[in-house]
Amino acid sequence: MRVLLLNMPWSPIDLPSLALGILKRSVDERVEGATCEVLHANLEFTDWITGRTEFSAEDYEYYALSSYFLGCGDWVFSSALYDDPAWKEAEFTEAMTGKLRAKRMRMTHELHAVVPEFVERIAQRVADLAPDVVGLTSTFQQNTAALAAARHIKRLAPQIVTVMGGANCDAEQGAAVHRNFPFVDHVVRGEGEEAFPRLLEAVRDGADASVFAGIPGLCHRAGEAASTANPMPTGPIPPAAILPPDYSGYFERLAGSVARNWVEPKLVVEGARGCWWGEKHHCTFCGLNGSFMQFRSKSPDTFYQEIMDLAERHRVLDMYVVDNILDMRYLSTVLPRIIDSGYDLRMHIEIKANMRHPQLQVLADAGLIYVQPGIESLNSRVLDLMDKGVAGCQNVRMLRDAAETGLSVSWNYLHGFPGETTEDYDPVIRQLPALEHLNPPVDLSARIAIERFSPYFNRPELGFTGLRPEEHYLFTYDLPEEELHDLAYVFQAPERGIGADTVTRLNDGIAAWKKHHTDARLTHTDLGDEIVLVSRRRAFAWETLRLTDPFAVAVFRLLDQPHTPTALHRKATSAAAFAARTADDVRALLDEWTALGVTFTDAGQYVHIAPASVNQDFLRLDYMRHAHARPAAEPAAEPVAAVPATPAPALS
Repeated sequence: MRVLLLNMPWSPIDLPSLALGILKRSVDERVEGATCEVLHANLEFTDWITGRTEFSAEDYEYYALSSYFLGCGDWVFSSALYDDPAWKEAEFTEAMTGKLRAKRMRMTHELHAVVPEFVERIAQRVADLAPDVVGLTSTFQQNTAALAAARHIKRLAPQIVTVMGGANCDAEQGAAVHRNFPFVDHVVRGEGEEAFPRLLEAVRDGADASVFAGIPGLCHRAGEAASTANPMPTGPIPPAAILPPDYSGYFERLAGSVARNWVEPKLVVEGARGCWWGEKHHCTFCGLNGSFMQFRSKSPDTFYQEIMDLAERHRVLDMYVVDNILDMRYLSTVLPRIIDSGYDLRMHIEIKANMRHPQLQVLADAGLIYVQPGIESLNSRVLDLMDKGVAGCQNVRMLRDAAETGLSVSWNYLHGFPGETTEDYDPVIRQLPALEHLNPPVDLSARIAIERFSPYFNRPELGFTGLRPEEHYLFTYDLPEEELHDLAYVFQAPERGIGADTVTRLNDGIAAWKKHHTDARLTHTDLGDEIVLVSRRRAFAWETLRLTDPFAVAVFRLLDQPHTPTALHRKATSAAAFAARTADDVRALLDEWTALGVTFTDAGQYVHIAPASVNQDFLRLDYMRHAHARPAAEPAAEPVAAVPATPAPALS
């Protein structure tokens, strides 16, 4: 049996597909008599399109990620899905006018007109290779490209069994794909490591319908029968069953592609699935993890060995860890071994924002220097509405400690939560100029999107009712709205929370932060009997501040962690030398330091915001060199919303 796995645009070009890498190994190791190859059609596309039109790495990133909530990438390939180069052009133009700049509008229409030729070429190539089964993965803006490929493959070679899976095919979404697109023979919903090999064995053996009916999550049909969606699995697969990926062919194909001139390739590794925080407190806006939130992680030995094996095999040290949250065990197991290994790894990982300085130092020493801590807001009340489990001062402390340890922080500012008020944002907006030396958000603040699987989607009592699929689904697919409701991941909803005036003031503050960050500086040096602070921030005239009063020094040191004035006074005056100091003395220091931009305050707590002086200017230069290997955002007329982290693979 010959199996071909197809990775269509807009899968990222700087990363091999973790999902297809895992499935390739699953087929090779678990399906007797089967061979499996991966066709990197995303790289094929870059070579094909650059030979026909002006197209850049920034363009690819835009359609792959930045335009996710506008749906531009999916609309581009809808013309190939419906065999119509002019498919719903008027609807797209009307909906996107005012959202896209003229140049982006023109390019999107040009791509829409020419991609049917590319899909036909890929389908012909698949037909010529004559696999028995072709598996297509679909995540983010990959759905219409994958569906279009399946349609054209089936037309050219009806005998090839077509299978789809991935994050866009979980639960109701996968069932909707299967019943609305009959050229897709099967859809694997949920994790694919067990279901896909079982499906291949059933196809190979010519099994009867009862065998297909016994594969959890599978969508199938017998002959001309209607689509059947098997019940979803009752639980996630155990971590020991999650195989390491096989990336054979990706780096070789990238080396021969024009995309090699655009990107530095990275390895994708996976230590865990699910979210241990989400199991206890599912963040209200988060739709990640789909059917299975349960956190499970590979053994430290297994995860460490996978990292080392991939680095040695592919001679690549940059890695993207797709875990939705770090397994805290790895801080004392996997990461110290990486530090001792001598490998100069550079890794991206998602963490929780309440990690302490020593833990962040371990991350930095191990090479996990790009972190995504899920900050999302600097106001405690809004964070409570999200059920984030952190406070505003903790998030600011994270930014400060990350700067001190040399970590580059990727984070988004979100708004639009039911129950938030202007009063929640005013104090933060006033204090933004004080934070300009710390990593700013990736983009301007974005109103939250309502995502399938999130509490806001599943629990209307939280504030969102009457949800409809986002507008872009309407001009991408030829389906009634009730079917789109099952197919869609993102939904329209009435705006909640703060109004336009507050959003404008918040974004003006963030824009200034981003503009002035490179030149801003605030550090402190603790000399024992005094503390010296150095500032270079546009909103503050002072450049050097010396704390020589022993009481002020003691209070400043306590502000390494968030404290209320009462707690500060109690702890500071526990020393006999300061017993006579009053609560008013503490309050006076806090008022002075907040006015000078030395402390940040929220919800009655205070924390100092001056990283220890460890050559911050050099760290910032390194951050600017690496952190935006991601292309610059599109102009403001094309809003860029926060894109969720890549979900764990399914047939992914």
